[in-house]
Amino acid sequence: MKVAVMMGSDSDWPILKSAVDLLKKFDIEAEVIVASAHRTPNRVREFVEAAPKNDIGAFIVAAGAAAHLAGVVASYTTLPVIGVPINATALNGMDALLSTVQMPSGVPVATMAVNGAKNAAIFAVEIFAVSDKKLAEKLGDYRKNMAAEVEKKAERVKAQL
Repeated sequence: MKVAVMMGSDSDWPILKSAVDLLKKFDIEAEVIVASAHRTPNRVREFVEAAPKNDIGAFIVAAGAAAHLAGVVASYTTLPVIGVPINATALNGMDALLSTVQMPSGVPVATMAVNGAKNAAIFAVEIFAVSDKKLAEKLGDYRKNMAAEVEKKAERVKAQL
């Protein structure tokens, strides 16, 4: 299974790169595409509708401002769609957050925090880990390593007292 990582503009890439990097750590392939819900709607539709035959199991979709891309993707598929609102305007991402999270009943988009691409990747891993024991184990190890890092940081702070 692959994760499609879609963005409305190449300016979103610096934020989404962390998601792609994290997916690679879990040996999950990412197919990255730039497509706009407003400027290239046919490209979006064709890509999404072809996803099942291209072994895509979930989408991570990021956009700023009006941020309709995740909702448009969700309208064309029953695969999980994880939205990442991007801080791209003077509204500090609040416009993108509301556009992504306020989906109509029946067409859900799991919405991460503004610029929350890393959590989007972890959520995609969690989705795949439901049916993949090896991936579930890797995810458990990842969480244990995170906890160990926090303990190390706590010790460093404690040593400074």
